[in-house]
Amino acid sequence: MLRVQNLVKHFPIKSGLMQRQTGAVKAVDGLSFEVYPGETLGVVGESGCGKSTMGRLITRLLEPTGGTVEFEGHDITHMSTAKMRPHRRDVQMIFQDPYSSLNPRHTIGTIVSAPFKLQGVTPEGGVKKEVQRLMALVGLNPEHYNRYPHEFSGGQRQRIGIARALALNPKLVVADEPVSALDVSIQAQVVNLLDDLQQELGLTYVIIAHDLSVIRHVSDRIAVMYLGKIVELADRTSLYKAPMHPYTKALMSAVPVPDPKRRGVKSERILLKGDVPSPIKPPSGCRFHTRCWKATEICTTQEPPLLELKPGQQVACHHPENAPDQVPGEEIVAEAKDAVKVVDVAKEA
Repeated sequence: MLRVQNLVKHFPIKSGLMQRQTGAVKAVDGLSFEVYPGETLGVVGESGCGKSTMGRLITRLLEPTGGTVEFEGHDITHMSTAKMRPHRRDVQMIFQDPYSSLNPRHTIGTIVSAPFKLQGVTPEGGVKKEVQRLMALVGLNPEHYNRYPHEFSGGQRQRIGIARALALNPKLVVADEPVSALDVSIQAQVVNLLDDLQQELGLTYVIIAHDLSVIRHVSDRIAVMYLGKIVELADRTSLYKAPMHPYTKALMSAVPVPDPKRRGVKSERILLKGDVPSPIKPPSGCRFHTRCWKATEICTTQEPPLLELKPGQQVACHHPENAPDQVPGEEIVAEAKDAVKVVDVAKEA
């Protein structure tokens, strides 16, 4: 359904009286992946790694700097607003913040019916009836049609955003951290709602999140991003059972296991030292080498390609975990020995 090849987005940095470009923020720097009909692709990574920018690029809310975005065989990379309008029905987005993505001056009826007006569509039975049907579909009271956003809780506002995204029966829905702004007790309800809607309406999802437990629950395949690039792409089972990229392994070790029976059982957590490098001037070679405990000389100079080392599991790493070493015999650089700290969670507890 969606094919992305070498997608790039650089935001220019301008300074001086003449506003000349002095650099660029390399938010997304060469992404390639596919999304198949009916599946859910999860995208995870630290804040600032380019997840949200990627979501806006594939929905064409942002203009790509380079690469191509194909939707159902049509190249939509640089389509004009007029040409893009028919495709807007098929590709919709659920935004991260349910507070700022709804206009406080408009009623819920006006907000959810906006896509019909923009696309010039008159639903069968009238706009009001269709909006109330959508509200019921996402678990809201249809009688609250004339209420304003401030009269709803955070979880209810996110449901309003979901109803608006579903108004035109889209094929692909990009959800940008749909539950991160919500209470933990509400997160499960919204995640289960998205799951139910996918089965009921045959939707395809790209779900962006930094919560690995949420992504594990909803995704078929998962892409792990680091500093504007995909470092690992695999199906859910393979990724959680045997992660290949050291960064993925570090992320997995941070996921808490809510199991009282495991209390006192030895469990190691990998703490990466240092901060994520600046996307204005990313490191040479592998972008993770400044925080990786397996980094060698080749990691600092040569960028690893995203290769399929196991069926359905791709990784961009010279020295992957749970797979043969791609460049054997290399000596680990001195900085790598101090790049990570392993903590025994059981002792800390």
